[in-house]
Amino acid sequence: MTHFLTAEGKKQLEEKLNYYKATRRGEASEKIAIAREFGDLSENSEYDAAKEEQAQIEAEIREMEDILLNCKIIDKPTNEGEVSIGSTVTVYDEEFDENLVLQILGSTESNPAKGIISNNSPVGSALIGKKIGERVTIKLDSGDITYKIVDVKHNF
Repeated sequence: MTHFLTAEGKKQLEEKLNYYKATRRGEASEKIAIAREFGDLSENSEYDAAKEEQAQIEAEIREMEDILLNCKIIDKPTNEGEVSIGSTVTVYDEEFDENLVLQILGSTESNPAKGIISNNSPVGSALIGKKIGERVTIKLDSGDITYKIVDVKHNF
């Protein structure tokens, strides 16, 4: 699976991965060593918790490595005015008579609370490839919503 990242998002993920490898792994190992000193491991809840934390850290490291190994940096699109991954799109919500500003990024960097949506989300995938002036109806579990694309900016 390809993970779409901005150059800044990739840099931040690389820094986080380095921190996990250089610091978090060592912290987890230290907790395990301390817990071992408490004696019988079969009834040692501190040891179990430390091992569980270590497993979680290793899983997160593997996930970050996979994302970085299979990532594609979001490039500037060739079609100005067309929505693509990396676009900031202003849409007019006809039902609520308001404009919304949405940035479309890969799922790794999405943060819907900040208006950053995934290209795989229902709204993101419906907007991809559309142009200024087009109306888009998106079918959601909660009901259909219709947006008119007002503006498209590419942040590169």
